[in-house]
Amino acid sequence: MARPLEFDRSKAVDRALVLFWRKGYQATSLADLLTAMGIARSSFYTTFTDKRSLFIECLELFSKRTLGMLQSACAEMPPIDALQSFFERSFTSLRGAGSARGHWGCMLVNTVLEMAGVDDDLASRASRLIDDLQPIFQACLEDAGATPARAEELAAMLVLFNEGVRVSSRRRLPEAQNLQTIATTFRFVRGNIE
Repeated sequence: MARPLEFDRSKAVDRALVLFWRKGYQATSLADLLTAMGIARSSFYTTFTDKRSLFIECLELFSKRTLGMLQSACAEMPPIDALQSFFERSFTSLRGAGSARGHWGCMLVNTVLEMAGVDDDLASRASRLIDDLQPIFQACLEDAGATPARAEELAAMLVLFNEGVRVSSRRRLPEAQNLQTIATTFRFVRGNIE
């Protein structure tokens, strides 16, 4: 009979996600994970198998939360406002209460950059999860009145813009500068909906 978990799995995964997001896959040691998660080595291996499996679970959770944030914005406001708010909120909300998270970028983008040419499977997984944003971007743009072809072009541009904004956040540029770039991009988007 298997022993019941002696820790809150969900909280442990959340703590691992934050650690991986901040430090990256390679710089996060098993000792770092055990300390952050508050679990013993035996519990770690029994529950998560290995560091790589846990990292993949964290990537997928990060993606799910990101998509949820975007879908919530789309449900709460007009389509283009929702897209702009997604970029602004995901950048500014991470900085609240003195948090440095606004400078961590995006865990998915960070993984592509860190693992490309090192572990192409992890880089590809993260890349596919980033691509999941495009259909939602496209649907919002079509809801705003863009033709399907124009919506597809603009959605692809926004995926690339998303990657750039996330890398830029790691440069620790002034928040106002990043927000101005987002505003400029969405003036362009609004002006190119047919």
